Amino acid sequence: MDGTAIIVILAVAGVASIFLFALKGLLDQIPDVLHSATRARDAWDTFRRADTPPPALPVDESQEPPAAA
Repeated sequence: MDGTAIIVILAVAGVASIFLFALKGLLDQIPDVLHSATRARDAWDTFRRADTPPPALPVDESQEPPAAA
């Protein structure tokens, strides 16, 4: 019975250690994820701005292409 209690305590400590190690690994990735999300948002905004139609031709220019000689 004495040995079982020690094994249980060591098992619980081991599981807690693995959990904390995994949690630290996830928390270390948060700044990179936020940076990546910011870059993706900026790229999407740039893409959306490029999706707007080009400005109309000035009034003094002809809409037709020049005739071939």
